[in-house]
Amino acid sequence: MRSDDIDPVDTRLGARLAELRTEHGYSLGELADRSGVSRSTLSRAERAEISPTASLLNRLCAVYGRTMSQLLSEVEAEPAPVVRAADQPVWQDQASGFVRRSVSPPHAALRGELVEGRLTAGADIAYDRPPVAGLEQHIWVLEGALDVTAQDTEHHLDAGDCLRMRVWGPTRFRCAAPEDVRYLLAVVRP
Repeated sequence: MRSDDIDPVDTRLGARLAELRTEHGYSLGELADRSGVSRSTLSRAERAEISPTASLLNRLCAVYGRTMSQLLSEVEAEPAPVVRAADQPVWQDQASGFVRRSVSPPHAALRGELVEGRLTAGADIAYDRPPVAGLEQHIWVLEGALDVTAQDTEHHLDAGDCLRMRVWGPTRFRCAAPEDVRYLLAVVRP
């Protein structure tokens, strides 16, 4: 990969992932055991040789006890109390068809945040664990339809529907409809 092909956010994210591993005193092998992600993938993500997927980041967030928004906000500039729409950080997992916009101004001391999610038609994302056990989520579908599975219960949500749940185990977000889905996710740390 040429240096001009590397996304600066991936570079900062890789550096932050390496810092977190060092702060926790984990070797690559220990982190691989705790996260279920191979050593080589972890190493490549830390060196920004790959752009981490949502699933990979979720696994690492679970090990480090932080939400994905917290992790991503740590690689952004110092937060302001207002974030204009044009300045809201957007992150894409091209492999899964997931686009994530951090709507809330980030702040490490706050427990709640708003995230806009978009899934392309046919997208299916499975998380094997929450980034933080007991995380409260409110999912409000703005456009399209979304199937959410949590605690072995599937919820079909159409535009205007809202699901509130506490996340203790695996979850799945699926856009089975022929059109994309856009939703607002309110996340509250326990």
